[in-house]
Parts: sequence; structure tokens; C-alpha cells
Amino acid sequence: MVKIEAKNQAIYEAQQIEETAAKNDIRGLNLTEMARRVRERRENLKMSREELAERIDVSPQFVAEIEYGKKGVSTKTLYLLSQALNISADYLLDGMVCEVDKNSSALEICNEIMVLLKRCNEKQLKGLRKITEVYMDSIE
Repeated sequence: MVKIEAKNQAIYEAQQIEETAAKNDIRGLNLTEMARRVRERRENLKMSREELAERIDVSPQFVAEIEYGKKGVSTKTLYLLSQALNISADYLLDGMVCEVDKNSSALEICNEIMVLLKRCNEKQLKGLRKITEVYMDSIE
């Protein structure tokens, strides 16, 4: 009986560890790394937590919790963070820097392409993806 209880306790503890890790790593998005990127960008802009909090309409305490990886953010807050910090949401979420973000005319072209893509059905989008892959392979 003692062995069964010890085994159940070990299973419970393993589940607790897994749940804690899942809170900080949501589907491959690491909140700790996201928190670091938010803090670094805010500091590079010489912006206080209070100023950032005001810009994104949250409390300074919530900004601190974001920066320590204790809290995730809603889609709205992610958008406001990216606007306030003048960086892409992709960068905040996974550290990816899009070359388009560095070039305003390229960003405008991407926006125009997105308008066109929204008119496509799934079959057309798959075809365009294949065409894009072939094109990108040919120029690399």
C-alpha cells in the first residue's frame, strides 16, 4: 500500500512540474524569453514601467509581471505592446525579426499582398505557397 501511495505521489509531483513548465512555455512560446524581450526593448527606449503601463492601459504592476514572465498577455495587450515598443508582435512572441519590419516600402508591399491573399480560397493559397517556395528556392 505504501508503494502505491509513493507512486501516486511521484505521478502527482511530475504532473505539477509539467503544469508549471506549461504555464511558462505555451505551445513553444516561452514567456520567460518574451518577458526578457519586453523588458530589454522598454529599457532600450529609456521608458519607465509606468510610462509603458500608461501607453498600454494596464498597471505598472502588470507590466512588471509581464517582464518577469509571471503573466501572459491578451491579443489586445500584445498589439498595444508592439505599438508602444515599436516592434513586431512576432519579435515579442518568438524573437523573430522580419526583414520587412526594417523597410517601410517593403511593409507597404506586404500589406498590399495581404489584401490580395484575403480574397483567395484554400486551394489558391496552397498554390501560391508552392509558387513562393519555388521562387524563394531559386533566388537563394
